[in-house]
Amino acid sequence: MDNGNKMWAGRTDGNTEKISDEFNSSIAFDSRMYKEDICGSIAHARMLAAQGIISDNDCESIVAGLGGILEDIENGALKIDPSCEDIHMFVEKVLTDRIGDPGRKLHTARSRNDQVALDIRLYLMSQIKEIKDGIKALIGVICAQAEKYSDTIMPGYTHLQRAQPVSFGHHLMAYSFMLLRDIGRLDDVYKRTSVSPIGSCALAGTTYNTDRLYEAKLLGFDSASLNSMDGVSDRDFVLELASAVSIIMMHLSRFSEELILWSSWEFKFIELSDGYTTGSSIMPQKKNPDMAELVRGKTGRVYGDLIALLTLMKGLPLAYNKDMQEDKEAIFDASDTVKNCIRIFAGMLGTMKVNKEGMRKAALEGFINATDLADYLVGKGMPFRNAYKVSGRLVALCIENNLTLESLPLELYKSVSGEIGEEVYDFVNIDNCLAKRKSLGGPAKESVLSQIRFVRGELND
Repeated sequence: MDNGNKMWAGRTDGNTEKISDEFNSSIAFDSRMYKEDICGSIAHARMLAAQGIISDNDCESIVAGLGGILEDIENGALKIDPSCEDIHMFVEKVLTDRIGDPGRKLHTARSRNDQVALDIRLYLMSQIKEIKDGIKALIGVICAQAEKYSDTIMPGYTHLQRAQPVSFGHHLMAYSFMLLRDIGRLDDVYKRTSVSPIGSCALAGTTYNTDRLYEAKLLGFDSASLNSMDGVSDRDFVLELASAVSIIMMHLSRFSEELILWSSWEFKFIELSDGYTTGSSIMPQKKNPDMAELVRGKTGRVYGDLIALLTLMKGLPLAYNKDMQEDKEAIFDASDTVKNCIRIFAGMLGTMKVNKEGMRKAALEGFINATDLADYLVGKGMPFRNAYKVSGRLVALCIENNLTLESLPLELYKSVSGEIGEEVYDFVNIDNCLAKRKSLGGPAKESVLSQIRFVRGELND
């Protein structure tokens, strides 16, 4: 764009230094909002015409011109000019070049301040929908795997120490509930994003008789901002989305860590597909869980986007400040990253192989039925704290004799507590230990299947 012909030239001559133009420009990243910008301008033109601010003929000329620009960008006939300051200036320049004076009327009763706020809201509303769709697909994969392994016994862990028996399906379903909460957070963000700022203008509204609610409705917003200064300067919705995305990434990172552990030789609970692993450049035996590690690593990157946005906004006076141009790259990166990670995760989980025997072996060797033994003694009338100590002594006896609670002879049981009878073996049987855990949210198969039904019902609402 010719420096002397900048659309904002007036108070200044517009002849900025080339280095300033490059530093000031945002078109390299905000050009992805071309569709939102054009759709917003079409709605604005229709509102102006409906209010008699521009003629119907000018409106139709503007709408047709904008429609042609959108079509040409999407079919490749029109390339976005990187020398333009931003996507808003590019669209307006092309429109004016094509239709003349009617194009110069489009910017009536708006500013780039409310225009950019409009575009980012429209764009992020579409991103929220895409992220939600990805999460729903991932939850579907989790539910399918959880159903398949609803009675596959594995040790549950606390402090990374074997603790109590659960099923692999139960463990997987924990992540589905995390992701359901993520969907709820995205829904909340969407409500606060679906507020139209257009018509707030630079900061103080306009003297024209506009209809902001009509324009908001045309664009699919739920409402319009009720304070013009807030309308142009609010980026809470950007921060909220970055926060929601950071929590999603935290959940994926935790899941990644478990997949990495489970696929190691030390655990050997699962094997990830060749399609989601890599080899070593020097060690031919290696099968590295690189995709899971990258998800874990990219979590830090998304956290950085959130912190950058919070820091960006923390000292800004009202209303609009050029600093706010910096919001886009961070939120675009965060949304792009989480969508890619969700897609990778769905494929990685859907293709993994599960070592049921390895999980069972770990469950049998970890004394994870010790709590069930204590519960058995409580059933005999022993106070829980006493039962806890007796069970601990019996575990120590097993370790001393290289035995398990299932294989410990009855006479050794009785040497610690005479109240123990033959029926103890039913109580410490690992399959029975799992099957008896039928409490709400528990790991028994019927409970896991109930959880799956609930989650699938939530996805279908």
